Amino acid sequence: MSSELPCYTLIHTPTDIDLPSEAQLKEKFEKGTDKDKIDALKKLIYTILNGDKVSQGMLMHVIRFCLPSNDHTLKKLLLIFWETVPKVNAQGKLLQEMILVCDAYRKDLQHPNEFVRGSTLRFLCKLKEPELLEPLMPSIRQCLEHRHSYVRRNAVCAIFTIYKNFEFLIPDAPELVSNFLEGEQDASCKRNAFMMLLHVDQARALDYLSGCIEQVTQFGDILQLIIVELIYKVCHANPAERARFIRCIYNLLQSNSAAVRYEAAGTLITLSSAPAAIKADATAYIDLIVKESDNNVKLIVLDRLIDLRQNSANERVLQELVMDILRVLSSPGFEVRQKTLNLALDLVSSRNVEDMVMFLKKEISKSASESADEADKYKQALVKTLHTATIKFPDVAPTIIPVLLEFLSDENETAATYVLLFIREAIHKLPPLKQSILTSLQEGLLSIRKPKVFMAALWILGTYCDTEQSILALLRLIKQSLGELPIVESEMRELEGTGEEKKDADAPQDKKVEFKNE
Repeated sequence: MSSELPCYTLIHTPTDIDLPSEAQLKEKFEKGTDKDKIDALKKLIYTILNGDKVSQGMLMHVIRFCLPSNDHTLKKLLLIFWETVPKVNAQGKLLQEMILVCDAYRKDLQHPNEFVRGSTLRFLCKLKEPELLEPLMPSIRQCLEHRHSYVRRNAVCAIFTIYKNFEFLIPDAPELVSNFLEGEQDASCKRNAFMMLLHVDQARALDYLSGCIEQVTQFGDILQLIIVELIYKVCHANPAERARFIRCIYNLLQSNSAAVRYEAAGTLITLSSAPAAIKADATAYIDLIVKESDNNVKLIVLDRLIDLRQNSANERVLQELVMDILRVLSSPGFEVRQKTLNLALDLVSSRNVEDMVMFLKKEISKSASESADEADKYKQALVKTLHTATIKFPDVAPTIIPVLLEFLSDENETAATYVLLFIREAIHKLPPLKQSILTSLQEGLLSIRKPKVFMAALWILGTYCDTEQSILALLRLIKQSLGELPIVESEMRELEGTGEEKKDADAPQDKKVEFKNE
């Protein structure tokens, strides 16, 4: 199509397709079967999308030979065709042929098959020509009373779009849809009707919500989402309404739908900054992260939880939920775990740091059952978290240091090296714990498996053992680790070898006897 005309549908056109001439297409429309007509109509749509003009004679062939068909595939293609084909002439006036099309779609709106009615109503949402829509309005209104919900919900969408674009065609649409909503039972139909009132007549939407606010938790999730959106908009436009609807939002935090709980939590935090609201909000987010299986969703919700902490007034409330936040570590994704550890470390206090340490100790033992790569990264993150917690809360260092020293015997050399860096820092920053740290390091020295880790540990002991007692203890430990020195036996053999050589030198030399072959 040309750039001046609107386009509502994108269709992939095969690069190797061979587009027939108009004469060939007309012949297929006139003499072909439904299958031939479907193929010809597809190629005609490709031709239009390529920007080629369609003659009025071609339009008449489509009207004469395709519109009367009852084949559902052909009818669906016709909807796409009428959406893409130019409907006005060069002067901007509606083509005369479109009157015949309008009459055909009035018949489809009264068709006994609900698929035909519903798909036609969806097509009408895309029409931008009020001359085509005006004759169809009585039939669209009748579809609101159809027995099938598929037809009714698409009728609401059609009325919504037409009212938004051409209000003069159906000026009583809000009242019509409000009455429809009162008597409707289908969740999808109620959702579409409520969404229309939300955008065109919020007063009617609020009247409906006020009448059924106690039953909100029993609604379907698609309707609950629209209700949350309405409450958000109304309360921001008129803050005095917050007290009226905040209880409803609290109730929706218990919804069975994760999407509803997420949106309700996001709305609640904008309506109230009370500690009870913050706690309910954070609890909802944590529950979503723990139960949701998609790691991308976990990260999105976790970011919302982190944003919640940015307000200093919320930090005290969140500190009480540190152990609940640590439940997120059960998730398999490393990025989720890393963010969780960082958040917990920012929130931990002297009241619950010991509980956090014990929890992380259990996580260390659990990580042994995971894949090598993930387990190594996770262990390093745990070590860093415990390290930071020790520097931040020196009082719990005696509890954390034995946990960290267990990593020295681990196969993960990076984690063990980081533990030694922590030990060196702790000796500098926590002088009262210096002796106990060195003693614990000496006890774990013999269990180290990696040579580089062993040398680094030995260097720390050699550098910071500065008392006679600690130096002697270290030397005994080194001697014990080396065992019986092999150098003693070597010297004895060397001495014995020297004595035998001297005897051989003093003894008379035997004459050499040579034998010649005769």
